[in-house]
Parts: sequence; C-alpha cells; structure tokens
Amino acid sequence: MGDEAVRRSDRELSSLDDHEDREELRQRYYGLLQELRVVLPGVQVLLAFLFAVPFAPGFSELDDLGRGIFGVAMLGSLLAVICMLAPAAMHRFGDRTARRARLTWSIRLTMAGFVFLAIALVAALWSVARHVYGTTTTWLVVIPVSVAIPVLWWLLPFGLANRRDRDGS
Repeated sequence: MGDEAVRRSDRELSSLDDHEDREELRQRYYGLLQELRVVLPGVQVLLAFLFAVPFAPGFSELDDLGRGIFGVAMLGSLLAVICMLAPAAMHRFGDRTARRARLTWSIRLTMAGFVFLAIALVAALWSVARHVYGTTTTWLVVIPVSVAIPVLWWLLPFGLANRRDRDGS
C-alpha cells in the first residue's frame, strides 16, 4: 500500500468525503459487514436458544426475578440482532451517495449491538448459573464475566489505539 493510501485509511471518518473518498468508505463499510458476518451467527444462536427455553420443562418453576433476568437476556439478544443487522439493511436500502453517514450510523448501531449482546450474555449466564448453582455462587461466576467483557471488548482496543497514537506507530 502506498504512502497516500495509508494516510487516507488512517483518516478520521468525519474527514472523508462521500465522493472523493468513495473507495475508502466502501472498503470500510465492507470490512464492517464482514466483521458482522462473523459475529451475527453466534448472536442469532443465542437468541434462538432463548426463544426455545420457555417451552422447556422447569421454566415455569422460575421465580419473578429469574423470569425478569431471562427477559433481559432475551430482549438484549433480540436488540443485538436488530442493531447488527441494520448495517446490512442500510447497505441494501440506504442512499448510495450518503456513504459516510451510512458508515457512521452502521458503526454506531454495531457498537450498540455489542452493548446489547454484553447485556444478553451476562443476563443469560446469570439465569443459567442461578438455576444450576444458586444465587450466591452465581455472583462469583457473573462478576468476572461482567468485568471481562468491557475490559476485552472496549478498554483494551481503546487502550491499544491510544498507545498507537502516542507512539506514532
């Protein structure tokens, strides 16, 4: 990749022009869609599993708290799927000349999808762990996961980006 291409790909999204930087915006959009192709099947499997659980024997034995947390897991995974499918819908149905706006909103919706997925994963874990181990042990399982998700999904990537910016590499 030439120096000019590297400089263009390092530019902030807000500085890219819909027409002059058409190819760069297209590459970034396709990259985002490719990432979503990897993530979406897992999120959809979680949602399918959660849709099936209420029909299992024993679900009726859940108390109000258990049903509430299960509802949070189901709603979180459903919203994650919706947010993560939105970039593909925008790509298909959106204004083709509004490249930067589509990419900006797609990134925002993907990030929201990851937040909803994190909520769904923690709530689903809490529901299952509470059923298997009881409430006290559940907290010992859920707390480390609740910390690991934001650390690995957000703090580490942002920290690496800030380090790169500081080091100039």
